[in-house]
Amino acid sequence: MKLFLRRVFSVAAKEAKHIRRDPFTLAVALILPLVFVGFFGFIIDLDYKHMPLQVRDNDQSFYSRRVLQQAGASGYFDLKPVHTPAQADQKVFDNDTKALLIIDADFAKAVVRAQPGKPAKAQLLLDGSDNTQAAMMSSYMQGIVQAAQAEFLAKENAPADPSAAQALRTRFLFNPELNSRWFIVPALSTIIIGFLAIILTALTVAKEWENGSMELLLSTPARPSEIVLGKLLPYCALTFFDVMLVFVLALLVFKIPFLGSFPLYLAACAIYITGAAALGLLISVLTRQQQAAIQFGFAIGLLPSFIFSGFIFPIENMPLFFRYLTALFPQRWFLSISRSVFLSEAGLSALAGPMTAITLFALAMVLLAVKNFKTDVEP
Repeated sequence: MKLFLRRVFSVAAKEAKHIRRDPFTLAVALILPLVFVGFFGFIIDLDYKHMPLQVRDNDQSFYSRRVLQQAGASGYFDLKPVHTPAQADQKVFDNDTKALLIIDADFAKAVVRAQPGKPAKAQLLLDGSDNTQAAMMSSYMQGIVQAAQAEFLAKENAPADPSAAQALRTRFLFNPELNSRWFIVPALSTIIIGFLAIILTALTVAKEWENGSMELLLSTPARPSEIVLGKLLPYCALTFFDVMLVFVLALLVFKIPFLGSFPLYLAACAIYITGAAALGLLISVLTRQQQAAIQFGFAIGLLPSFIFSGFIFPIENMPLFFRYLTALFPQRWFLSISRSVFLSEAGLSALAGPMTAITLFALAMVLLAVKNFKTDVEP
């Protein structure tokens, strides 16, 4: 056992020196996480804000203006008045607006009377060609109207609608403001960790096969298992540094709360990094060429992070076959761990399934890398 560990650490020390002498590897490892977090963290925003809303106020009363004030103050809408019915119709038929709000001429009278079954009327016309934006506009406007209605009832001391007492009251846990960055940034570690670990090991080891330096390592008494583990250690440590970098940026720059167990998060990161690095090494062992290694690295390391992890496309909305297919990709499981640990106090019992999945993946990748590592220099 001592001889095994000595050889593993000897290979790891050799690989660490190689990394320090390779400016490209260091640049990729240190700069790429900042680029990823900067671009995705600041640019991707799932919250629709400042959406243009054409407004035709046929009432021109205190109550109608109050609804419009709340809509404008919400930050979701940029109001643009439409002065005549003909102008409103023209904008709709010319597809010159995403949304048009028309307030009925008897809006104030209906509010003052507050008679059940005769609500104040307003019509919201939406462009359905962008169904996501249309749904968000409708949801936001419903919230604004409900808030205004509660204010009007209190102002007029009117009895509340009996059905309102049975209305569903919603409270958002873990992300009360529904801030999309709280949702996106913790998931970025899934992409950054997986992609970097795969690319770093795949490229650097393939480079050794191409320039012939691998022959020197194969001439030593080190066995394939010792070489594989020795090569994984430095890249796992380098990628783990990137994890901490992303973690600090998430807390200090994006103000993402961290409510879970930090040791559990570190353990999950270590397991996931090991599996991703072993996958990159397996790619390198099988291809032995940098060009092929980077192509496979992008295809295997980057695309599943976007498509099959739930980062962009909800897994629950996928067809049954693809839902089962996502279970093969560790990105899906680690993304669930990252979000749960950041935004909730999920413990090991709640994350036992995802932890088991990434552990099995890491073991499988290490065993496959060892099994396919050939000691001969011929492909």
